[in-house]
Amino acid sequence: MSDLFLLAGAGLLAGAMNAMAGGGSFVTLPALIAAGVPSVAANASSTVALYPGGAASAYVYRSGFDPICGAPAGWMLAVTLAGGLAGALLLLWTPTTMFDQLLPWLLLVATLMLAAGPRLGAALRARLAAGPLVVLAIQVLLGLYGGYFGGAVGLMMIAAWSLLDGADFKALNPSRTLMVTAANTAAVLCFALAGAVHWPQTLIVGGGALAGGYLGAQAGRRLPSGAVRFATLAIAVGMTVAFFVRAYGRG
Repeated sequence: MSDLFLLAGAGLLAGAMNAMAGGGSFVTLPALIAAGVPSVAANASSTVALYPGGAASAYVYRSGFDPICGAPAGWMLAVTLAGGLAGALLLLWTPTTMFDQLLPWLLLVATLMLAAGPRLGAALRARLAAGPLVVLAIQVLLGLYGGYFGGAVGLMMIAAWSLLDGADFKALNPSRTLMVTAANTAAVLCFALAGAVHWPQTLIVGGGALAGGYLGAQAGRRLPSGAVRFATLAIAVGMTVAFFVRAYGRG
């Protein structure tokens, strides 16, 4: 019963986080691991569980999709899908023990990108003209990262796009939800076909995430972008520290 409340609550919070800024896997991944799911399977299960909530958020945001640095949405979707499939296959080939060591570093990269994005963005945009081809090339890598690591790719997309585009953090949310859903579409199909999903735990998390995704998207339209960013960054820092302790603090 305690696992039921843990997983449902984690799904609700993660769905809301993904709708507002991304980073829901910072909550669902440790919750699934705490419920006894091995880390690689937990990452795959987290991606599947958060998928319906992300799709619900994308529907709410459907009128706000904008090109990023002029890159057409259709091409962005195509390269994100391709990268997501490649990343999902790479995850399935990664041993659990190796993923346990990589996980805190992946979280750290996402957290640093989120924290440094606004300051680095102005400096980079003064020296680099990021056209559609540059954005598409970066998006392939983001799709790969998303298929491999799951929901935290939302943080990476927001961080990378803010460096290149200079758009308001909140204004990037509609495009982020669409592209994260695209990357996760390829990954979800791959994980399900490979039998990597722990379905009982996944369905509990997914039910909470579906409700959280819809409610979070509604709230995300109203909350100040600075408050959304600060809350997401605080959770990201806390979970990154926790996973470093988990991976390297035992001896």
